[in-house]
Amino acid sequence: MFSVTVRDHVMVAHSFRGEVFGPAQRLHGATFVVDATFRRAELDADNIVVDIGLATQQLGAVLADLNYRNLDEVPEFAGVNTSTEFLAKVIADRLADRVHSGALGAGAHGLAGISVTLRESHVAWASYDRDLHPSG
Repeated sequence: MFSVTVRDHVMVAHSFRGEVFGPAQRLHGATFVVDATFRRAELDADNIVVDIGLATQQLGAVLADLNYRNLDEVPEFAGVNTSTEFLAKVIADRLADRVHSGALGAGAHGLAGISVTLRESHVAWASYDRDLHPSG
């Protein structure tokens, strides 16, 4: 399996519900380093996994929708604990939508999967892996 990873970051504010979160139940900020890894079994006709420029651009566009936002105020996330794990899935799913819409180029339709890792710090991170099904 071949892979290409692009990196960006996002800054959010949010709070959590539940005793398990301790002081993070209060509103706090988080800056995540975000890695998006694109996978495929065979390289495309240009001998690449995905166009790195388009992958970087599309990751940035997905993160722009979240950047500098208080996620507690985003209607889509009402009543949801926007944990690191949850946000990794949100970002992976939004990237998958962009792959299927053609925003990462025609060659990206051959991708097998996407993994997104959000790094909270140098000692803690979470990931979400999802398969992509070739469209059409």
